[in-house]
Amino acid sequence: MKKSIIAFCVAGLFSVNAFALVSSGNDATTKPDLYYLKNDQAIDSLTLLPPPPEVGSIAFQNDQAMYEKGRLLRATERGKQAAEDANLSAGGVANAFSGAFGSPITEADSPALHKLLTNMIEDAGDLATRGAKQKYMRIRPFAFYGVPTCNTKEQDELAKNGSYPSGHTSIGWATALVLAEINPARQNEILKRGYDLGQSRVICGYHWQSDVDAARVVGSAVVATLHTNPAFQQQLQKAKDEFAKKQK
Repeated sequence: MKKSIIAFCVAGLFSVNAFALVSSGNDATTKPDLYYLKNDQAIDSLTLLPPPPEVGSIAFQNDQAMYEKGRLLRATERGKQAAEDANLSAGGVANAFSGAFGSPITEADSPALHKLLTNMIEDAGDLATRGAKQKYMRIRPFAFYGVPTCNTKEQDELAKNGSYPSGHTSIGWATALVLAEINPARQNEILKRGYDLGQSRVICGYHWQSDVDAARVVGSAVVATLHTNPAFQQQLQKAKDEFAKKQK
C-alpha cells in the first residue's frame, strides 16, 4: 500500500504543471460567461485552508471511515443520486437544485436565475479551489484505493487533479447559499440539497470527507466575495425580481 501511495503522489507532482496550464489563466477577463471575479479578487484557498490531513492521522482515519460508509451506499437510491450528482456541466448545477428550489431553473423558465448560476460556477469551483489543489495535489480516494468511482466518466482526468478541496462541493454549497437568499421560504430544502451534493462526492469516492468539509468553507467565502462584485449584484437582483414576479 505504501508503494502505491508514493507512486500516485509522484504522478500527482508531475501533473501539477499540466493542471496549472489548463486553469490558472481563467477568470472574468478570459471567460466572462463563466466567472464574475478576476484572479486578484478570488478567494485564495491555499491561504484560507489548513493543509489536508496526513495519511495515518486521526483526521485521515475519519476520512477513511467516511469513504467506507459512502461506498456501502453506492447500490442504494442514495448512491444512484450521488452518481447523477457527479455531472454539474451543461446546466447540471441548476437542474440539481430545481426540485429543492421548488420550480425549474432553466434558461427558458428562469433566464435571469439560470444566468446567475451559470456565471458563478467557476468562481466557486476552479478559481477558488485551484490554489490549494495545485499546492497539495492530494490523492483522491478512488486512486488511493484503486477502486472505481460510482460514475467513471471523468475518473481518468480527475486522477490528475488534486482532491483538496472539492470543487463540486464548493460550487454546490455556494449555489445553495445564493438560492436560499432568493427563495428563503425553501431555504431548508435548498441548503440540504447543497449539503447532499458534497456528500455525493464522498459516496462516489471522488473526494475525502475533509475535502468536502473544507470546500463548504471555500464556497461560503466565495459567496461573501461575490456580494461585493457589481456584476454579480446586478444579476442577483434580476434573479430576485424574476422570482418575485413568478410568485404573484
